[in-house]
Formats: sequence, C-alpha cells, structure tokens
Amino acid sequence: MNILVVMKQTFDTEEKIVIEDGKILDDGAKTIINPYDEYALEEAIKLKEEHGGEVTVVSIGTDSVEQELRTALAMGADKAILVDDESLFGDEYTTAKVLAAVARKVGYDIILAGQMAVDTGAGQGGPRLAEELGINHVSTAVKLEINGTQVRVERDVEGDLEVVETSLPVLITAQQGLNEPRYPSLPGIMKAKKKPLDRLSADDLGLSAQDVQAKTVIVDQTLPPKKQAGRILSGELAAQVSELVQLLRNEAKVI
Repeated sequence: MNILVVMKQTFDTEEKIVIEDGKILDDGAKTIINPYDEYALEEAIKLKEEHGGEVTVVSIGTDSVEQELRTALAMGADKAILVDDESLFGDEYTTAKVLAAVARKVGYDIILAGQMAVDTGAGQGGPRLAEELGINHVSTAVKLEINGTQVRVERDVEGDLEVVETSLPVLITAQQGLNEPRYPSLPGIMKAKKKPLDRLSADDLGLSAQDVQAKTVIVDQTLPPKKQAGRILSGELAAQVSELVQLLRNEAKVI
C-alpha cells in the first residue's frame, strides 16, 4: 500500500507570536509538526504495520522544514519529499495544486492529512487536494479501518459520530482522538539520518509559478486585542444582579 502523508511545519503552540509591519516574525521561533498532521502520520505508520507498504511524507517550505521531515522519518515514515521552490509557495489554492502534482508523481493508494493547520485553522488543505486529484475524501476521522480496497471511517460531527464507507483511493483528514502519536525512538532517530529526503522544484513537477498563482493576498495581520481585567462584584446578591445587568447593558452592550 502506498501511503502519502501531507505535513505542514507550524509554530510551536506555546510560541509567542510577534508581528511587525503586518508580518509575522519567525526569526528564532520554535517550529513543530502541525499537531493534526501528527495524527495523520501516526495512522499512516499503523496502516503500514498492519497492511504493509510504504509511507511517504511530503511538505512544502524552506530548508527549515527538513527538521520536521526528519522527525517524521524517525517516527516511522520511509521517505520524505520537500518542495523547497519559493515560486510554488502560496495560499491553500497553491498548496493543493503543488501537492496534487507531487501525489501524481509518486503515486498513492491513500492520502492522510491533518483536518486543519493550527496556524491558519482554514481546514481547506485536504478537501482541496482531493478535489484536485478527483478522489473521494472524508474529513475529521476518529477511526479508520481498511479491508482490501474498502474503507470505513468514523468521523467527528460536533459531538456525535458519522460512519462513512468508501473505497481506495481516498483522502482522509485526521481529527484529535484518531490515535496517540508515538515519540521518535533513539534507533528511529539514527535510522532517519539515512532515509531518503528528496527535494523537488517547479521543473521536477512540471509546474510554473503562473500555474499555481495564489488566489488570495494577505494585506495585514494583527494580534488580537489584550483582554481587559475582570471585575469582581460585591455586596448583597440582589445588588450584584442589578449591577451586572447595568454593566451588560451599558458597558458590554450585549443586552
């Protein structure tokens, strides 16, 4: 089974974000594998252990993404691909076009991805990629079973479960609860140094910057306003209720 995992490098969720002149400063910022993509990667490794095959993890970005790809290899992926051509960097439209070209080049039976990236929260990557490839997709999976070419997915639907049955090839996006991602072992880290990591450019993929030009433009970015200090009411309960109503009406203006 050829298993393809699409992965994104994101800021560490504990990292303090700094914005200057409308741009996020990433100098010295700690990066990690997008947490939802870790669920996708773990599920890919489990599928390989159960059904055999090969796990290829692919990402788009600069040289710095290599450290996340090496982590994925240390966890159990067999090989990695980095698209490090800046002419192919862009928005979700661009990313889907580029990843589709990679998928066609390397081949796949199933594609796994995180249900969203924690830096943008757009949730467009998986569905857009599936549409580009013309294959079925199921989002927010919390359980995945494969029997031959038949696929059964339990997906999270805001507090309830929906069961979807489909067939390979298919793209699945992973939700929290699908599994518990493993930590890279010391032997895995050592083996990862020798596993192949290929770099692809626009020429390798038969693409041009015009083919994948972004459809959106970020004109500005700002941090959310700082939260104001809370207020503790005192006095008799009836007086507190009256004051709370006045505050909600005159200051918060929510009633």
